[in-house]
Amino acid sequence: MLKFAMLGFVGVCAAYASLSAVTMVPAFAVDNIESTNAPDLTSVRAKIDAKDYAGALAELRGLAEDNQQADVYNLMGFTLRKTGDFKTSLTYYTKALELQPDHRAAREYLGELYVETGEVAKAEEQVATLRQLCPSGCEELDDLQKAIVAKNGN
Repeated sequence: MLKFAMLGFVGVCAAYASLSAVTMVPAFAVDNIESTNAPDLTSVRAKIDAKDYAGALAELRGLAEDNQQADVYNLMGFTLRKTGDFKTSLTYYTKALELQPDHRAAREYLGELYVETGEVAKAEEQVATLRQLCPSGCEELDDLQKAIVAKNGN
């Protein structure tokens, strides 16, 4: 009888330990790029502005290893899209939006990816989401709408 009681106790302890390991994983998603949890992305943004996508990508890969953070994943998606790796770009935009569903830049860039791949209906879905996120308008919404218009030739 004692043997069965000990097995039950060990099982409960193991279950508790695995539950604790799952619940103790911190999330580093931020509301904006000024957050104290966000890594410094100044150098990455400078490389992207200079169209040094290979350099930006190398730096972002290092940051992504240590930071599960929406801004990092969004910029990974952007950089990969600019190098033509649409499939992997989609993966990183999706990760960014899983961490922070209201990330306006990720919504815009995901919409632009859809425009570039001819999936305008999916881009329009991102427009609808951006309208909800910024009902008074915002740069991300304007930029995505311009990309759709340019694609449609209107």
